[in-house]
Amino acid sequence: MARITLDSLRHSYAPNPKGAGDYALKEIDLDWQDGGAYALLGPSGCGKSTLLNIVSGLVTPSEGRILFDGEDVTNLPPDQRNIAQVFQFPVIYDTMTVYDNLAFPLRNRGVARDAVDARVREIATMLELDDTLGRRAAGLTPDAKQKISMGRGLVRDDVNVIMFDEPLTVIDPHLKWKLRSKLKELHHRVRATMIYVTHDQTEALTFADRVVVMDDGIVVQIGTPVELFERPAHTFVGHFIGSPGMNVIPCSIDNGQAIVAGMSVATENVATATSGRTEIGVRPEFVTLASEGVPARIIRVADTGRHRIMEAEIAGAKVHAVVGDGINIPEGTAHLAFAPDMTRIYDDGWLIGGTR
Repeated sequence: MARITLDSLRHSYAPNPKGAGDYALKEIDLDWQDGGAYALLGPSGCGKSTLLNIVSGLVTPSEGRILFDGEDVTNLPPDQRNIAQVFQFPVIYDTMTVYDNLAFPLRNRGVARDAVDARVREIATMLELDDTLGRRAAGLTPDAKQKISMGRGLVRDDVNVIMFDEPLTVIDPHLKWKLRSKLKELHHRVRATMIYVTHDQTEALTFADRVVVMDDGIVVQIGTPVELFERPAHTFVGHFIGSPGMNVIPCSIDNGQAIVAGMSVATENVATATSGRTEIGVRPEFVTLASEGVPARIIRVADTGRHRIMEAEIAGAKVHAVVGDGINIPEGTAHLAFAPDMTRIYDDGWLIGGTR
């Protein structure tokens, strides 16, 4: 396995880029530690697949370097990087048996027959494919085929990193949780460096120890699932992670304090200086109905079974609150309170006092 370092990486598909808008990836500096489980999370077009292809050697970056354990591999082709990649659609040989599919990467490298057999059976057991080893892959279900594709990446013990490019796209929703759990279990067992690319927050947060959130070619925040949920470094992260996402409410600043709809709102941070648009961010889980607070107009209430999601409006901004059973939701108007330790001021989208 390897520690992967991205050093001042930029990439443009334009032959002569002139400005930031011409770059699919703005400047990126990243360190992926040996043996870690990481996710690249972001909307379609944010640059995550481009970044994955640069790490794998399929694309050469316009600027910057890629290092594996300190060695510059920027100009090395994919076959010299010892990388295994699992794609959206299973890459397997339908005419081969499951056993032969798993054995192929080892046989292709001249591994001894007994060693091949031992490793194939070990990986098959991990993936619960023991009973299908003698079957041709053509007749298997999509999730079984994707397990084989994963197994072809795991079977080699000389890979620097295993990369997953939205591997659950073709899997039925009721089976996705099972494969996600299996991937997490496999990481704990083999301790390989794994990078998982997805636009699905559930996949990213349940698989990775650390998540890299991307938007418009930049890394907006890197953190654990808890850090991303509880302390978003940017309003984009707050919006993108969570269901519903973080409330973002315009505010003014008076003596460092946030003012919303004419009322002072206690926040975790203080706005000592601002340069642009100011807003407070607070997740629906930390918004409550109160006898005193910011006045709001109730718009609608949705019952999800576990709880109710109330939608309200404050000074033209939509606000959601998670409301438990047994709490009366008034009609028309109400007052809302925000948990001070979970409410923060943002300046032009960035958390004041956070790290950019």
